[in-house]
Amino acid sequence: MSDTPLLVDAHHHVWDLRRRPQPWLDAPGHAPIRRDFTTGDLRAAATRTLAGRRLDGTVVVQCVPSVTETRELLHLADRDPLIRAVVGWADLASPSIGDVLDTLLTDRGGPYLRSVRHLVQDEPDPRWLQRPEVERGLRAVGLRGLAYDLLIRSDQFPQAVRLAERLPQLPLVLDHAGKPPLARGPLAGWERDVRRLAAHPQVRCKVSGLITEADHATWTTADIRPVWDVLLDAFGADRLMFGSDWPVCVLAGGWDRWAATVGELLADRTPTEASAILAGTAADFYRLAPADRKERTPCS
Repeated sequence: MSDTPLLVDAHHHVWDLRRRPQPWLDAPGHAPIRRDFTTGDLRAAATRTLAGRRLDGTVVVQCVPSVTETRELLHLADRDPLIRAVVGWADLASPSIGDVLDTLLTDRGGPYLRSVRHLVQDEPDPRWLQRPEVERGLRAVGLRGLAYDLLIRSDQFPQAVRLAERLPQLPLVLDHAGKPPLARGPLAGWERDVRRLAAHPQVRCKVSGLITEADHATWTTADIRPVWDVLLDAFGADRLMFGSDWPVCVLAGGWDRWAATVGELLADRTPTEASAILAGTAADFYRLAPADRKERTPCS
């Protein structure tokens, strides 16, 4: 394996609107990303080094509640060496969730399925994650050696904490740091809740999606730093992972600007801490194979 330091983007998306419509892109303000995005576009966007590292691998994450989309992402991972893991979707409330996961895991690219996600942020039920059928589905996820990505709004932390309490063996990662209200109000409530969740050792956190929670036009590194400081104190560097949320981050500056910001925030951290945030935590959580063990033909 190469001695070059690794950089893993633990959270990005791809989509082909002709094959898979993305209704959420119809919301106001999304026009800049209302087009197709491929891994080739990501390679072209990620031109900046981060702490001397160039993008080496990624985790691609589902966008819509579709098993078909998950299957397409697994097929993409099977042929594109940039993608090291897939976060897919399956209906957690379905009685056949186990069979669906087993089929995905044995399909082409199935070994790249490492986690499942549901758009809990869109669920009005404040106890959705505690529904008996959903909890049964989450147990099926854990029994297959898979993790679960938590996508919640800042007001949904109580059910995430309860999930961590009830299923302590299920590896969890908090997407986008739980969407702190950087542009909407004080951070005290978010900080209290994120610390409660971080108290559970099976939980990791993605340092991703922060700039789209800030003012898209005016944010600076100083705006992001209070959230960064809380995350470091609550989780520690060995439980944080860098993610771009590309191409959504284009709405607030893009991949390179976010990478430059993370570089600034890492300036006073040790090399060991930087290595954990930029690659180590994601590699451990998602069980990423080294690049030289993934010999595939890149997509066109």
